[in-house]
Amino acid sequence: MKRLSLTAWIFIAMVLGIALGGVYPEVGKADWMAALANVFLRLIKSIIAPLIFGTLVAGIAGTGSVKTMGRIGVKAIVYFEVLTTIALFLGLGAVNLIRPGAGMRLETNAKETGLPQAGPSLSGTLEHTFPASVIDAMARGDVLQIVVFSFLFGAACAAIGLKAAPVVEFCKSLSEVMFRYTKYVMYLAPIGVGAAMAHTIGSKGVGVLLGLGKLVLTLYGALLIFIFVVLGAVAIIARIPLQRFIRAVREPFILAFSTASSEAALPLALENLEMMGIPKHIVAFVLPTGYSFNLDGSTLYLSLASVFVAQAAGIHMAFSQQLLMMLTLMLTSKGVAAVPRASLVILAGTLATFGLPVAGVALILGADALMDMARTSVNLLGNCMATVVVARWEGVDLSEVGWPEIGK
Repeated sequence: MKRLSLTAWIFIAMVLGIALGGVYPEVGKADWMAALANVFLRLIKSIIAPLIFGTLVAGIAGTGSVKTMGRIGVKAIVYFEVLTTIALFLGLGAVNLIRPGAGMRLETNAKETGLPQAGPSLSGTLEHTFPASVIDAMARGDVLQIVVFSFLFGAACAAIGLKAAPVVEFCKSLSEVMFRYTKYVMYLAPIGVGAAMAHTIGSKGVGVLLGLGKLVLTLYGALLIFIFVVLGAVAIIARIPLQRFIRAVREPFILAFSTASSEAALPLALENLEMMGIPKHIVAFVLPTGYSFNLDGSTLYLSLASVFVAQAAGIHMAFSQQLLMMLTLMLTSKGVAAVPRASLVILAGTLATFGLPVAGVALILGADALMDMARTSVNLLGNCMATVVVARWEGVDLSEVGWPEIGK
């Protein structure tokens, strides 16, 4: 009999977790079930800082050219801006067409205690990008600050040449060790995923789908259109071998969906994209950077959710006002990956700015766990696609044969 792949085990565990949480909610919402999920996520988070540091420094020093990395950075930012803009307007179109908030009665005087407060300003985000201490950034798991430090550190290694050889060799060894560490941790993935799904369904209940079902279905539909139409068109234009790409991203995608954590999927995505043939310096720079600047799923969700709140409150917003709100979201949603529940933070700030009831966040919170899984997995998928597109833009040949079989 053929052995089941890790993808199959994760999927089986996800289905069993949903069934357990739905049939036996008291078991699903138990503290020990949440602990199992958290142990897996904590182990995953322990990988991120050393893995990003090792792969990015080794990759940049290996190119020997800071100019090359600057060119890659510019291309990545251009791609990020185009795709997130498309995601925002797709969400705006979906919410105006389906009108999931129409007919609801949102109490505008509801208590707002404990709701997320407005997100950081543009200047605050810029300041936050640069670490005062890389040790502190690694301890907090701040991906953007780790990327900035690693980029500058790798550039310094490339500039001084042979004198940095021992440091570069250490970083290469570190990245290889962390990839093997990742392999060991992934043996626990089915347990962690199953426990996470059981706890989510057991705590929130399947009933959350009923009250906000139209909003959840609208989001899922818009995200599916984004995946198959937008990302599909990008793959065709960039001539990306879809079969190999799907094989590389399927396990990270399932992990991101089932745990609602982009961090959980990052180490495996880094490894699989390298196995696909993407150069180490491109993977190690573009993929982590996209976690702050290319949140396709989250930006689509923000545009949809903000207009949904206006519809639920019975407030008419002219198209010009909606466009202004989209511009605000485009600016304020950058660089907030380190903020807990970042999408809700940005949503609350945007609602307050445009005079919409912040109590709308409380309305959405009931089904946010289900929507978070969808937007997080699309964030991961969009960043994997961005990495491959930038590699093609740099002239990497993805048609050669002989790559390792990913995901077997």
